[in-house]
Amino acid sequence: MADSRIEQFQKMAEADPGNELGHFSLGRAYLDAGRFAEAAGCFRRVIELNGQNSKAYHLLAVAQKEAGDRPGALATLRKGYAVAHQRGDLMPRNDMAALIRELGEEPPSQDVASTPVVAAAGGAAGAGQVTCRRCGQARPQLPKPPFKGELGELVFTSICGECWREWLLTGTKVINELRLDFANPEDAETYDQHLKEFLNLA
Repeated sequence: MADSRIEQFQKMAEADPGNELGHFSLGRAYLDAGRFAEAAGCFRRVIELNGQNSKAYHLLAVAQKEAGDRPGALATLRKGYAVAHQRGDLMPRNDMAALIRELGEEPPSQDVASTPVVAAAGGAAGAGQVTCRRCGQARPQLPKPPFKGELGELVFTSICGECWREWLLTGTKVINELRLDFANPEDAETYDQHLKEFLNLA
């Protein structure tokens, strides 16, 4: 199963070297398979493509730690923690704080980090705008939730229209390249997971 997932995501990444999601998914598959050096290479590529992807910093640090590179993991975590803090990405920030402690250091004090500095990434969102979880910018939001349910509401309140349009293009590639069939609950779940990872909602 792991080998087939790796092969799928390799094809995605090779077909479009600028496909952030393809490299991210391949990195996750390598991580799950215990191929830590290869996972680290994938997450580095994700960060090259989108330096605001706080989850990629966390997973890169996990891969580095598992590969025995403690100094590299800590350097990645310091950068990633700052990115997550400025963007207000609480879950990745907390995950990185826990990993920093596991590696024997203390993260920045909670007094400093308790309030996300979202404005530094793109200013405060005004009427009809949202501070986007993917790009970190205050941009026009979608006119309404793109679909029903909790995830649709999360996209509406957290993602700008521009990043949503980027996902629609990427999502089409995901459907085609992974041959997803939405009549299959597992395929629908796979699509949702890719959506959340691409939009930094995971």
